Amino acid sequence: MTAGKAGGLEADEVARLLEEFGRRLELEGENTYRARAYYRAAASLRTLTLPLADVIAAGRLREIPGVGPALESRIVALHESGTHPKLEAMRREAPEGVLAMLRIPRLSADKVAKIHRELGLDSIESLEAACRRGDLAGVKGLGPALQETILRGIEMLRRSQGQRLIHHASDILEGAAANLAGSHPDLTRVVAAGEYRRGCELVADLVLVAETAPGAVSGTLDLGELKLHLAEPARDGPVLIIATGSAAHVEALQARARERGFKLDASGLRRGRKLVPCPDESGVYAALGLPLIAPELRETGEEIALAAESRLPTLVDDADLRGLVHCHTDFSDGGDTLETMALATRKRGYRYFGVADHSKSAGYAGGLSVERIEEQHALADAFNARTRGFRIFKGIESDILIDGSLDYPDEVLARFDFVVASVHSRFRMDPEAQTARIVRAVQNPYTTILGHMTGRMLMRREGYEVDIPAILAACAEHGVAVEINANPHRLDVDWRWHRLALDLGCMMSINPDAHSTHELDLTHWGVLMARKGGVPKERVLNCLDLKAFAAHLDRRKRAAARGSRPR
Repeated sequence: MTAGKAGGLEADEVARLLEEFGRRLELEGENTYRARAYYRAAASLRTLTLPLADVIAAGRLREIPGVGPALESRIVALHESGTHPKLEAMRREAPEGVLAMLRIPRLSADKVAKIHRELGLDSIESLEAACRRGDLAGVKGLGPALQETILRGIEMLRRSQGQRLIHHASDILEGAAANLAGSHPDLTRVVAAGEYRRGCELVADLVLVAETAPGAVSGTLDLGELKLHLAEPARDGPVLIIATGSAAHVEALQARARERGFKLDASGLRRGRKLVPCPDESGVYAALGLPLIAPELRETGEEIALAAESRLPTLVDDADLRGLVHCHTDFSDGGDTLETMALATRKRGYRYFGVADHSKSAGYAGGLSVERIEEQHALADAFNARTRGFRIFKGIESDILIDGSLDYPDEVLARFDFVVASVHSRFRMDPEAQTARIVRAVQNPYTTILGHMTGRMLMRREGYEVDIPAILAACAEHGVAVEINANPHRLDVDWRWHRLALDLGCMMSINPDAHSTHELDLTHWGVLMARKGGVPKERVLNCLDLKAFAAHLDRRKRAAARGSRPR
């Protein structure tokens, strides 16, 4: 442990203890949002450049993003003594190795606690050995299926070592950027860069770029898990481009610079020995005869040639979306009422809300009986009757059954404005059978949107094996929109398939799969993935305005009722 200038632990040590606090709270079964508050505060502390003792002495702890009264007192205690009574009590309950088990995909905190309590296992290594021996098979509440899940999770953990889901990277980077900008007036702009800025679904490197005053110190600072690049205004553009990457994009851009007599690197853009002032990225691209290339497209290097030929796509943006579909309420496994969800959607500036609770076979998620459907539809009709300029569309997330049929007979499906067809069971079917199952669901005339096509959960489980091109071709043929599921644990279908989907003629649908009002904002991550996949707004179903969206759904319903293929 290191001491601060005025005594006590320094910020990085306190941050480490806050992270431990958060993990142990998860192990005790606390609300995950409370644990995340500790993680956000820890990330903010890591960006402090003033000694933590000075910040505490000046009474400025609450100016740090994510630090409220409760966390303020914890931080002070950890700084002064290096521990806390609550933390020591939790340490007595579980050693450090038990915390490491929380990183295993699909192994919940309550299962970790049970494994430690009943089997005395206290590390990932001991847990792996126990699973291979079959020790969990005879323990009630654990069992052989969990053993297989744990072994697959440990393998996935090893493959994804050092990576974070993009929204977790956002918590750290955006909090750090705000903290740096707020506490250092000489930093006129702080921007997140690297994989996060490029919209990568998994982020390994946490990178920030800060613009400094002319003549100020430049270079790179190592802030623990963060890297901070400092650049004076004349070279802020080149530094941001290089810090954003990817390596392939930067190399292709540097090759173009050489062809035109320039040199591009972290010291700036130069022609001979002369620095070409580029206070922003657009200046760099313009000097090289290119339009500004969106960060999300800077991945393979091929985008340089597309830009030179004026063939870059015009990307969808958050503001282009007119409504949200595929959202859940307390009728199934959501946390808020239909009206609460609809009003929260309208408050965000959208013009329609598409409810899509789970269908009857989804007993695990409170799937809707026919009677519950009628009840929900009555509420939606009453809301629409008293509301102008906004509408609830009545949908369902219908389970795709094992034979590819949808979960309700046609006469029930015909009552909905739209149907999201999704697989929620039998993930490990033979790839050919799984593909045929999904294609048959797409062929159903009542299917409007194909939900989370591969069923993947990032860093938790692989998607099921299917012939994605065949499914995309079926969606294009039958006019079924392909979901870009915006939940950051899913982000499915993967952005790498978006170009093929567009080439085949598919429409996309960017859906939050929200289960509460705050999850409505997950839509942003779906938009980011669509941008990374090169999707324009003209190919996004819920970029249609209210009138056009209603007409699209009505046209498909009438075609389905006639038994013809809806478009």
